[in-house]
Amino acid sequence: MSEHLIKYEQFSTTLSQHNVVVDGAEVHGIICGMLAGGMTVDDQSWLEALADVVNQGDDFAPELKTMITSVYNQVCQQFIEPDFALAMCLPDDASPINERGQALMQWVQGFMLGFGLHQADLSKCSEDVKEALEDFSQIARMDEQMSEDEESEQALFEVVEYVRISAMLCFNELGKSLLDSRQQPPVVH
Repeated sequence: MSEHLIKYEQFSTTLSQHNVVVDGAEVHGIICGMLAGGMTVDDQSWLEALADVVNQGDDFAPELKTMITSVYNQVCQQFIEPDFALAMCLPDDASPINERGQALMQWVQGFMLGFGLHQADLSKCSEDVKEALEDFSQIARMDEQMSEDEESEQALFEVVEYVRISAMLCFNELGKSLLDSRQQPPVVH
């Protein structure tokens, strides 16, 4: 991947500077959820839908639009790579554990929101996807403080990894690659 990954702190700061009240983790989660929920990769309305959800429907400033588009392109690339390459936009490991846990909750809430925008019918989902989404709803409600110890670090690592793999599972089952969207016949109005 040629583009350098946008870091959580940089992304969150830029969002905040443009008066967007959600952090980088939540926006990244929404984008992942939209794609994993079945939005086609070449769907041009995703940015408008994202602005509706996180920016009261206002267009993003050019600098922010460029950054968000870069994040979107990175997510698209990571989802289609064969080696489970999805890198979640979360604070780095040096950040306090509760800050990382909070960001994970924000990411999961964003994922579920984005997923719901494109996948309302869960009846066609596999049991694995249904279970992952149920787990996500529980993770999104976690609010207990974690202690700064090795056991908590390991538990958070395992939950982050579970969420990452589950997001890719959802995309692999329901997501549409650029190939899929090109194979669909054009819609005649």
